[in-house]
Amino acid sequence: MLRYTVNSLLEWKDGTESTNIERLLWMDDEIAYTIDVNKNKVPYIRRQKDIEDALAGGKAEIKDDDEFIVVLKEQDIPEKHKKIRDRAWEVIRDMVDKEPDIFQSAFRGKLIKRASETCGLSESWILEYLKRYWKRGKTCNALLPDYRNCGAKGKERKAGNVKRGRPRTNQSIIGEGVNVTEEIKRIFRIAVNKYYYTTAKNSLTLTYELMRKEYFSDGFKEENGVKIPIIKPQAEIPSFGQFRYWFEKERNIKKEITSRYSNKKYQKQYRPIIGSSLDGVFQPGQFEIDCQVGDVYLVSRFNRNWVIGRPAIYAVIDKFSRLICGLYIGLETGSYAGAMMALLNATMNKVEFCKQYGIKIEEKDWPVHHLPETIIADRGELEGGNIDNLINILNVKVQNTPPYRADLKSAVERFFGLTNERVKPFLPGKIDLEGRERGDNDYRTAAKLDLHQFTQIMIKCILYHNNHYHLDYYKRDQDMLEDNVSCIPIELWNWGIANRGGMLRTTSEDVVKLALMPSDIATVTPKGIRYKDMYYTSKSILKSGVFADARTKGLRKIKISYDPRNMEYIYVYNDNPSEYEKCFLVDASNRYKDRAIEEIEYLLAVEKMQRERNKDNVAQAKTQLIAEIEDIVQQAEEDYKSETSTVESDRQRVKNIRGNRNAEKTVRRLEEVFDLGSDNEDYQSPDKEKETLEMDTLELLLKKQKEVMRDEGSDDTKR
Repeated sequence: MLRYTVNSLLEWKDGTESTNIERLLWMDDEIAYTIDVNKNKVPYIRRQKDIEDALAGGKAEIKDDDEFIVVLKEQDIPEKHKKIRDRAWEVIRDMVDKEPDIFQSAFRGKLIKRASETCGLSESWILEYLKRYWKRGKTCNALLPDYRNCGAKGKERKAGNVKRGRPRTNQSIIGEGVNVTEEIKRIFRIAVNKYYYTTAKNSLTLTYELMRKEYFSDGFKEENGVKIPIIKPQAEIPSFGQFRYWFEKERNIKKEITSRYSNKKYQKQYRPIIGSSLDGVFQPGQFEIDCQVGDVYLVSRFNRNWVIGRPAIYAVIDKFSRLICGLYIGLETGSYAGAMMALLNATMNKVEFCKQYGIKIEEKDWPVHHLPETIIADRGELEGGNIDNLINILNVKVQNTPPYRADLKSAVERFFGLTNERVKPFLPGKIDLEGRERGDNDYRTAAKLDLHQFTQIMIKCILYHNNHYHLDYYKRDQDMLEDNVSCIPIELWNWGIANRGGMLRTTSEDVVKLALMPSDIATVTPKGIRYKDMYYTSKSILKSGVFADARTKGLRKIKISYDPRNMEYIYVYNDNPSEYEKCFLVDASNRYKDRAIEEIEYLLAVEKMQRERNKDNVAQAKTQLIAEIEDIVQQAEEDYKSETSTVESDRQRVKNIRGNRNAEKTVRRLEEVFDLGSDNEDYQSPDKEKETLEMDTLELLLKKQKEVMRDEGSDDTKR
């Protein structure tokens, strides 16, 4: 195997730190021509034996890295530089092919002289082209000019007596200016830290003005009792351009964003992105959960004229496969109950779940009914004491992301964005994020969907996403590429379960429900177990007599768990949740059947609002009733005073109550008798007829009273 070839670099060592580097230009079995790449010398001859001995003895070695060769792509070379290169190449192109004669001084001199006469260039320039060609790897690009090395790029020039930089345009007026010294740069840093890197968000111009006021002034003057700094003239201070130049040179973007705004903003919008959301994820079992308010208004199933607002969409997604594992649609955002219902849905049989919404699927369409090893959420839903059941009973790890770091749950956040794109254009009552202008229709009045129907739409979206959506952004690893796994969530999920096992867990559905379902306190009443105006009972509880005890011993509290999606039943338990009783709605509460807790709470809120709104009307009507009663009573008192005798005592008034009652009953019977026809066809005026009737009734009443009194008197005499 050849140890070195033409164009190889030989590094010669003389026992000190100094070394010589030569490039091999030509060689045969005995000799080689080389050139020192660091010295202005022409090629010279070396014996092959000397090179071999030096390499064997460690006095020389072959350099692997070639820092002298010019590597530039043709499209990156400026046209001006290409012209210089091509012109030089035309001069030496025929010479460099005449190896090894070109390395001999006499032969080379003749060729250079002839080329000088032909091209009109000096012999020294032509020799410089040849040496540059040999030193830099014997390529055409070796003849490119070294303009890229000009200007000491990246190096700071030392300040001297002469003003650096472009001369000022109006030097006669504003002066020549000053150089920026180390002391001035120190002032720049102090001013930027003091006035720019602050929450005041001062502009760079204002920062310069404040710096000039504080650090570039000559004493003070007093006007109206105020000390005013006297700033130095422009000729004696650095200009704003110099200040801006040094600011940009030493600018710290991270410090600027964090100090002027917040570290949260930097982490969210400006931090470097060098990782991937799949880093450290090798199999299914890490779920992300989040909630987003839907961009549509819904109506109530109790009354479709009631607009109940926008739904809260809770979604659970597998980080590895991007498969949607759980769903819950409610009306409360950021609640523990909503998050737990979504996680509970992830453990449910999806065939039965879809059946509740009239959607028929097979097990293979949505084969997820597992608990994850880890759940990733933000600090809203899964923080606090409520999450203890998830950790202690189900042994699920919980990772809460920092505030305002939605990017750490990119999979579920992306799903929400995709869902909006898929369904929003077709939904009545969708919101316009750009807002409404005067005269525009109110999109809330266009709401038509209820909570049940919107959930049906979301299920359809999830089935499409899981089984058909291609993840264009997904980066498959080597194992997936070998198995040719499609970037479709269900395919990635099935492949992960089959080949990497996953970190999923299967737990009894009852245990999961009791651990995840929201719990609350209900009241045992004579009518049943009351919770939010709903009454429940069961056969065993009814036989136990607790409802009868509630009538005699009073009401008592009891612990329950419930499924917010369907309030037709609840689970009642005491201190041990595993010993529970399932209770169902009583017939009197049938209006709540098949309704979600949000719908029921909205109905109760509406009814309460209606009661509150009607309180003034009720109070006004009751006041009117009292006033009318008082008026009638007053009239009765006046009639009593005008018609009764003052001779009768109170005893005489109550003595004949039975007789008076019988007389009154007789008269009432005559007045209320059904008279379907009359033989008397004589016509009387209504007023006269009414007056005659009243006189006849009064006479009849007095007559009957006397008869009753006479009969009662005779009875007393007999006794």
